[in-house]
Amino acid sequence: MKERVYLYDSTLRDGAQARGVDFTVADKQAIARELDRLGIDMIEGGWPGANPNDDMFFASAPKLKHATLAAFGMTRRSGRSAENDPGLSALLDSGAPGICLVGKAWDTQIEKTMGVSKQENLRMLSDSLELVVKKKREAIFDAEHFFDGYKANPEYALEVAKAAYKAGCRWVVLCDTNGGTLPYEIEAIVSAVIKHIPGKNLGIHCHNDTENAVANSLAAVRAGVRQVQGTLNGIGERCGNANLISIIPNLMLKMGFVTGIKPENLVHLTEVSRFLDDRLNRMPNAHAAYVGSAAFAHKGGLHVSAMAKDSTSYEHINPKTVGNTRTVLVSDKAGKSNILDRLKQMGIHLPHDDSAVAKLVSEVKHREAQGYAYEGAEASFELLVRRQLEQVPEFFSVQKFRVLDERRWNAKRQLITVSEAAIKITIGDEEIMTVAEGNGPVNALDTALRKALIKHYPKVKEIILTDYKVRILTPQEGTKALTRVMIESRDGKGNICNTIGVSPNIIDASFDALNDAITYRLLAASHK
Repeated sequence: MKERVYLYDSTLRDGAQARGVDFTVADKQAIARELDRLGIDMIEGGWPGANPNDDMFFASAPKLKHATLAAFGMTRRSGRSAENDPGLSALLDSGAPGICLVGKAWDTQIEKTMGVSKQENLRMLSDSLELVVKKKREAIFDAEHFFDGYKANPEYALEVAKAAYKAGCRWVVLCDTNGGTLPYEIEAIVSAVIKHIPGKNLGIHCHNDTENAVANSLAAVRAGVRQVQGTLNGIGERCGNANLISIIPNLMLKMGFVTGIKPENLVHLTEVSRFLDDRLNRMPNAHAAYVGSAAFAHKGGLHVSAMAKDSTSYEHINPKTVGNTRTVLVSDKAGKSNILDRLKQMGIHLPHDDSAVAKLVSEVKHREAQGYAYEGAEASFELLVRRQLEQVPEFFSVQKFRVLDERRWNAKRQLITVSEAAIKITIGDEEIMTVAEGNGPVNALDTALRKALIKHYPKVKEIILTDYKVRILTPQEGTKALTRVMIESRDGKGNICNTIGVSPNIIDASFDALNDAITYRLLAASHK
């Protein structure tokens, strides 16, 4: 029978300490529901009494079907009884079934930072945990700086862990709080602790300051701990926390452990990871293990040719297991196999010896030599293919455009800049000319083009430009350098596409990318 490892998520508290992260109550509720749907065992909702947001969250906590909600806080203060400590009262009044208390395990911090004796520290944690158990809550103790404390004074660090266990603690969690411990040290120290406390009552909580939080967590599990704490996408203070998105499939698929996540729910892992990024309004890490868009992306033609016969040799798992997909990138390293695989993904099936395939390979390599990069511009690549195959109707034809920039002082002696674009297009037999202003030349050109198209293609108003990147390809040319523009756009349903333009003229490159973005959306709409 496979052994069980319990998953404890602290995204809503530890994750909120990351720079640039500021969860609203609605964010916390939504994330908690996603964690519960995935199958996480315990969700740390925050610190009741520490801030209004956490108080409001616990007051309106979502109903969880699988997970247990935990509240986080400190052990009682020195000089107070546990029953009369306001911090502990706030935790118990939160209604959370689980209570996680943090306490010191490093004697130097106890005596110098806290200013209490080592014995008083033991009484503080014992009194607090006994009260939690008495109130019939699941008690968790985070032994802060445990590994540093163990290295400095192993006898006392062990005394702290044993006191927590003796007080009735369900989980004694060993914390690598400053993230400075390495995997071999974790395994050795946990192996020593497990001689005194059963592994079924031990947890691990790692920070990522040496890029070892995931490895340290897995090393602790190998040594016997059976609870792992971490956050979604590894967000957290400084360099972050242990990344549960990586830990979960490693435990289940590589190490053979059972978790609260059913195999059929593991397919939601990529979705949950990207859900968090959406709530934080940030781009997902393309190179994230298991769930990144590049995690199963193949660029070399030899790899793609071989994968047609044996994909398992080139991918460590089936991407579908974690809800991800295989991507074959098209680049100057591409061969026929890359092109054919991408064509299949687009629903285009051509024989390997079709002359159109060889022509496409040659065209891609030629364009990439000019500065195009189709591996990051899937929409422009699809248009290139379909234009070669004569599958793109002429929705509109641009006859000419002109962009003017004016920089001047107004009557109030304020410096202002104004961009104006004029464009002339034909749609069928109709010739249309429009003029528009914008807060920059690209915005003015985009506005003028949409203005010309809107009558015939109302859907263009739903297209939103979400990202715009410029790269100088020939910096040695100075201001005459070749420029690559990448544009990301989103339609009314949230579908994202990426397009590209290359030219020595940045306005021209921008227009090519804009033109592709609009044409791609019109083509997609025409297929429905």
